[in-house]
Amino acid sequence: MALPLYDSQPARRVPWVTYLLVAANVVVFLISPMSNFAAWYGEDRVRECNAAHFTYEYGAVPKELTTGDQQPIPAGIVRACGPATFDKAPWTSAFTSMFLHSGALHLLGNLVALFVVGMGVEDRLGRWRYLLSYLAFGLAAVYGFAWTSPDSHVPLIGASGAIAGVMGAYVILNPRGRIVSFVPPIIVVRLPVWVVLGYWFVLQWLSLGDEQSNVAYTAHIYGFVAGVVFAVLARRAGPAGRPIALSRG
Repeated sequence: MALPLYDSQPARRVPWVTYLLVAANVVVFLISPMSNFAAWYGEDRVRECNAAHFTYEYGAVPKELTTGDQQPIPAGIVRACGPATFDKAPWTSAFTSMFLHSGALHLLGNLVALFVVGMGVEDRLGRWRYLLSYLAFGLAAVYGFAWTSPDSHVPLIGASGAIAGVMGAYVILNPRGRIVSFVPPIIVVRLPVWVVLGYWFVLQWLSLGDEQSNVAYTAHIYGFVAGVVFAVLARRAGPAGRPIALSRG
């Protein structure tokens, strides 16, 4: 499997929004109970309980999004950790969930993907349109997942839905681009964007039936499709950011 390292396409401007999104995700992770840095959440069992309550407070629970009402925390968590003491407006969790991660590897994987495709899409769209579209992709992923699993009480967290949207937009906005990728064990090669991201999308689709996985593949698909649709409309509306002449075959 190829691991994307960076976009070989030169950018015309500093990708401040991409840097800001990366920084925001890192900071939120460091101050969350999922990070060992946040010692104020306690240790061992206490930290695990704080992490569970934190996830249900700020994560996107499909049942809450489809009903608009806060749902009780599962009985098993209440027995082990006690009842929740927070009040939640479900729609706000669609935003906050985009900046939560279950662990350092979850965070790192998402941020590498964001670095690879985010800078190019920001360069093409411009900073404000890129930021708003990133958030819109994340909302499409979260609500798409909730619509597909309306009765689920499992919270959805992670930036991957929004990043999947950026991937979809990248394929349309820079179809002839190349992504420098690492192919184990020692090969580094420039691959066409449609090969790397197309392969990733196919993997998400093929993984939909994996009931043992805790990855929300459905959210990735909704985000990716939202990015593709947005980019197609953006290209039809007129040129954006980076000239097509810069594309490398």
